[in-house]
Order: sequence, then structure tokens, then C-alpha cells
Amino acid sequence: MVIFRNIPALFKLYGTLPSLSKLRRQIDAAREAGKDEEERAYIREACDNWSDALIKTFGMDVHVTGKENLPKEGPVVFVSNHQGYADIIVLMNALDTIQFGFVAKDDLIKIPLFGKWILRIRSVSMHRDETKEAVKAILEGIKYIKKGFSLLIFPEGTRSKGPEMGEFKKGAFKLATKPKVPIVPVTVHGSYRAFEDNGVFKGARVDIVIHPQVETRDLGKQDESALVNQVEGTIRDSLLKLQEEERKRNGQKTLPE
Repeated sequence: MVIFRNIPALFKLYGTLPSLSKLRRQIDAAREAGKDEEERAYIREACDNWSDALIKTFGMDVHVTGKENLPKEGPVVFVSNHQGYADIIVLMNALDTIQFGFVAKDDLIKIPLFGKWILRIRSVSMHRDETKEAVKAILEGIKYIKKGFSLLIFPEGTRSKGPEMGEFKKGAFKLATKPKVPIVPVTVHGSYRAFEDNGVFKGARVDIVIHPQVETRDLGKQDESALVNQVEGTIRDSLLKLQEEERKRNGQKTLPE
């Protein structure tokens, strides 16, 4: 059974948690004292330690382009396509200049130990199938952003579990347009091979492209739909390019234009 085949991987996953726990007290103390900047620094350090440990443990091969587009300070909203569970790991590793949490499904928050850490890094729990709860999560995320904390959201709303990319949901972009903070589009390709392609955790090559940030502060309401189309188009075009490059690396025929 698949669940038994994943037992060694689960032990490896939980074996990396001490790399996070080293800074738990500092994060909690800074939050309690209202020292937001200090809290963000500790969160960033903890996420660096944990993602490095996970990538080494699982043998992930992460290739990042566009690092020059990473923000030097926040808050910003990272917007990414979502292929698989490994996205959280590789994005923590690639987007390494500022703190950010995730807008995560409530299913992830329920995972023992791991779920608590997702919340500790200033993530937001999203009930995807309940509209009122989704709106509540967006409002909570906006409060974090106004305090200087950054977030990453997957506007598809769920994992594609493959190379395809779903349609972006417009409501997710309120996280950026309401507080008028920049959006940093990010493309991920290959993460589904770490688990979703056969249901077993393993190493995989993942390509990540970080695109130039998109400003939202001067947008009117009529411009928001165009913003969604722009960001989605940027990520989708980049994904297709990465897939084409992969075919060339593998000696496969390229698709006709």
C-alpha cells in the first residue's frame, strides 16, 4: 500500500522539525512583545534552516532564475501556480530574502506539529469550500500584510497534481489590491513529481522563475481584472517555456508554435 511506502519519508519529514524548533522561543517571544521586525527575521531564519534540511534530506534538485527580482523588504504578496505538496518546501528555499507565510488549506493546518508551524510563520488557514470562511481568511491575511508580514497564495485554489495549470481565482488578489502592496509572480514546474505523480515522496528536479514585481497601489477597481489576467498570463507563459526547455533537455520533440 502507498501509505506504507511513505512511512520512511514521513520519518524524514518529522526528523527535520528540530531545525525549526531551534527558533520557536525567539519567534514566540518577539510576537508576544510586539516586535514585528524581529519576529520576521526569526521566521525567515527558521524557514531557511528547515527548507535547506528538507531539500537535502529528500534530494530535491531546485533550479531558480530571477533571483534579482526578489524584494529586499516587504510586505509583498507572492503569487504562484500550485503543482504539489513540495511547492511549500521549494518556495521557502527559493524566496529567501524576506519572511512570508502561506494562505494554506485547513487540511494542512491539521497535520500534527507541521500545522502548528505553518501558523507560527504567520500563515492563514483557508476553508476553500466555505465562502464566508474564505473571505475571513483573506481579511486576516490583509491584517498581517498591514503589519508588514508578507504572504504567498496559490490562486488556483488547489494542486494541479501535474504540469497543467488551472484558472486563477480573482478573490485571492484582494490580499494585494486592498492593502495596495506589490505582487511578485512566481512560476513552479516539476514539483508534482516529488509526490503527486505516483503518491510516494521522493526527490525531483523543480524549476522556479521569479518574475518582476507588479505594483497595485495606483489600480482602480476596473483595473483589477486586468491585473489578474496579467499575472496569470505571466506565470502561464513561463510555465509553458519551462516545459519546452524540459523537453529539449530530454531530447524530446518540441511542440509546434
